[in-house]
Amino acid sequence: MSTSLRNVCFDSADPYALATFWSQVVDRPIAAECEPGEEETYIEMPEGPDLFFQRVPESKIVKNRVHVCLTPDIRRDEEIDRLTALGATFVDDHRNPDGTGWVVLADPEGNEFCVLRGKAERAAFPHADDSHPVTT
Repeated sequence: MSTSLRNVCFDSADPYALATFWSQVVDRPIAAECEPGEEETYIEMPEGPDLFFQRVPESKIVKNRVHVCLTPDIRRDEEIDRLTALGATFVDDHRNPDGTGWVVLADPEGNEFCVLRGKAERAAFPHADDSHPVTT
C-alpha cells in the first residue's frame, strides 16, 4: 500500500503575500478562490504536489527542516537573478567548478530553497553529478 504527496506547506505570517512570490517563481496563478487576508492560500501545480500557505502566529527562527529544490528551464544563474529581483535573498553558494551544485536562496519570509542547474545545463552535461548531500 502506498500514499501520495498532496502538497508542500509553507507556514507564513501572510499566506497570500508569500503565495504571490511563489506564484511568480513557478509561473502558476494563486487559486481563484483565495483572497488576501485569508488563513490559507494555495497554488495548484500541473504535476506533483500543490504549494499550500497557512498563517501561523510565530515567525521563522531557525533553518528549514524541509525545503524545495528548483530546476529552472533557463540557466541557473539567470534564474537566480530573476528570483532575487522578485524578492528572494542569497543565502549560500554550493556551485562547483564543473557547473554542478546549487545555490541556496530564501523567500521573503526566510524559507530556504535551492536552485539547481537548469534543464539546458543538465542536457549539456547529463552525467555530471548533481547530488545534493548537504541542504544548506
